[in-house]
Amino acid sequence: MAALQAHALLDSEPEREFDALVSLAADMLDCPLAALTLIDRDRLWVKAGIGDLPVEVPRSVAICNHTIRKPDQFIVDDLSKDADFAGNPLVVENGLRFYAGMPIHAPDRQGVAQPIGSLCVMDATPRSLNESGMRTLRHLTTLAEALIAARAIARRATDIAELSERQASDLRAKDRTFQQAERISMIGSWRLSIPERIASWSDGVFRIHELPLGEEPDIDTAMNYYPASERQQLNDAVAHAVETGIPFDLELDFTTATGRLRRVRVMGEREESDGQVTAIVGVFQDITDRHALEMTLRRTASTDALTGICNRAAFDRALEGAIDRARQSGALMALALIDLDGFKLINDTLGHMAGDDILREVGRRLRAPWLQNCYVARLGGDEFAVIVEDAGLLARIDQFRQQLEETLSVSVTAEGLTMTCAGTVGMRLWTPETQTVRYFVHRTDAILYAAKRARVGERRKGDRRRAA
Repeated sequence: MAALQAHALLDSEPEREFDALVSLAADMLDCPLAALTLIDRDRLWVKAGIGDLPVEVPRSVAICNHTIRKPDQFIVDDLSKDADFAGNPLVVENGLRFYAGMPIHAPDRQGVAQPIGSLCVMDATPRSLNESGMRTLRHLTTLAEALIAARAIARRATDIAELSERQASDLRAKDRTFQQAERISMIGSWRLSIPERIASWSDGVFRIHELPLGEEPDIDTAMNYYPASERQQLNDAVAHAVETGIPFDLELDFTTATGRLRRVRVMGEREESDGQVTAIVGVFQDITDRHALEMTLRRTASTDALTGICNRAAFDRALEGAIDRARQSGALMALALIDLDGFKLINDTLGHMAGDDILREVGRRLRAPWLQNCYVARLGGDEFAVIVEDAGLLARIDQFRQQLEETLSVSVTAEGLTMTCAGTVGMRLWTPETQTVRYFVHRTDAILYAAKRARVGERRKGDRRRAA
């Protein structure tokens, strides 16, 4: 308990390093549930978790309470068949079946390693963990302990800085580096001397650059590892930090000495001596894998799973951005809302699988090359939207609407029966008088349904002429 309290982890705010580690455990061990837990006197508290997990549970029912009593891994292939856990509420009520955990140790104030929690993965299906999985869990637990140790080092460095004003300037620089390194796992540190324009790198920075340890580069050589646009952004950030004292935190594209494309995080702040700015100091991290994962998650969160185009949430954000651009630049922008005529009849007649085929085909057609400069989205059901900012398309807006309707005539065949649905398009140009996104969508929606009523009326007239 003393070791746990000394690290000030209980009830702390979420930290991306721990979240990323737990996400990695779930992915690498192919489990839907994973957690980094801490055992308090009467409860288990989840510091970071993946899946539908409670924030805390009583210690008396926590399986991790057994894990911290073990010298190594604790694995139960089927909790429902284990005498110790068959009646556990997590098994009976939450359906937990598989559990694999390993105790996390942290030093107490005397430097003795104490178990304070666990890194664990869980599943609702009985399963086992092979040797490779056990090694993976052990390695990830080592990383968790390293993160906690790094966090403690940074906290201690901060305490030292607050207690003593007599620290030397290099100790203050190391303290700042420790504080920054806490946020990005202390991957590597750097220092840019302002008068000499020479960059000093730690070993970790050389490794990220894929360079042998050696002579520190000058600033121009160091900047050449970034694309021109990123280089300018970093130069501006450094200059701004020197001028204002405001730290910077950037994520940039980067090319190593061997030509590999990476994504890096660069943080820095200015260093002063006797009232003069002497250097910019900071930390440097390769975040390529994390960035790729974030991009994947962002795409997943913004994409309609059935059609492969953007979903309603992404559309709302995109429309706000398009309106802001139109308001600032005065350029034309239009919104097209689409409703599929006959879709419900196809669903009712041929079934939902046929309806899904229609929606997928509509999504494919809305990704056609002629619409590549437009933002297309599925709003829900058989409703779609297109945001148009392309000046060429807006110059012939009536032809655009007509071509869009022609594109959306889709047929599907099931059990020998072929049915066709068509799209009705309502389209409206944005004007400065349109004050809100909601009003713009509402007015466009009114145009859409007026067009649908007109189409129904034309169809009925045609039916009467054929009957006559």
